[in-house]
Amino acid sequence: MKNFRRNILLISLITFLSVNATSQKKGSSVTESEKKTEKQDKRNKKKKVKLPNIDLSHWKVTLPVSDESGKPIEIEPPEISNFASMEIAKAYMYIDSTRGAIVFHAMPTDSKTRNTKYTRSELREQMVPGENNVNWTFKDGAYMKGKLAMEATSRDSDGKYHRTIIMQIHGRLTNEQRDLIGAKDNNAPPILKIYWDKGKIRVKTKELKNLKATYEQTLHEDAWGDDKGFNFEQEVGFRKFTLEVKVSEGKMVIILNKNEFKVYENIHIEKWGVFENYFKAGNYFQTRDEGAFSKVRFYELSISH
Repeated sequence: MKNFRRNILLISLITFLSVNATSQKKGSSVTESEKKTEKQDKRNKKKKVKLPNIDLSHWKVTLPVSDESGKPIEIEPPEISNFASMEIAKAYMYIDSTRGAIVFHAMPTDSKTRNTKYTRSELREQMVPGENNVNWTFKDGAYMKGKLAMEATSRDSDGKYHRTIIMQIHGRLTNEQRDLIGAKDNNAPPILKIYWDKGKIRVKTKELKNLKATYEQTLHEDAWGDDKGFNFEQEVGFRKFTLEVKVSEGKMVIILNKNEFKVYENIHIEKWGVFENYFKAGNYFQTRDEGAFSKVRFYELSISH
């Protein structure tokens, strides 16, 4: 009888220890699972707070959508700082918080600025916020740097990617120059256009057709023609890349990814010194093909003078 009771107690003790060990193992397993979930939640939270490193206080944006009068909608500072909450901008300029970038989305619409057939979701520098009449000359010096990537773009009927202008230096006539030549507005040609062109970076600039032209003659848009253009060797494709534009008196330098340089230091750049200028950056889409589009991501953008 004693042996029977002893066996019963021994079996009970073994069963208790076994159940307790299993319970502890499960508890430990749940704790590890909870830790993994917590870590994943933290990673997800970190991903959600990525923001672009771009100060918009000295930029206005032109969108590929028109107002009631048929003119392209523009958002100037200080309103542009709240672009993410503006319904009119959401389809064309928005934050990608998973990548920390502003996306500029453009497609052919009826919203075109003067002197062009193409549309844009593009920033225009304003040295004085809200003011277009304060600009800079090459003698003043200027610098722009951006980190960006082509997110997506459509193809033409031949299967080639559509191209877009991602950075510019645009000329501008002063009011006195405008009145001197009898121009309708202050528009002058762009001295620099930087394209995303089938996965490569292409640069175009201007040349004075007649090097003996007078000061007044150089102010006319038709006094300037396009150069042959230049392609950087690197293919950026849809990856991130950096672009820098450095301007000084009689000189313009474009730098791709800190290791390829294109320097313009010639009589044409020297002659361009008569104009004031401003920077542009974004997505100036270069096609009217039906159904075409492109999206350009800017992670960083800065300017200095």
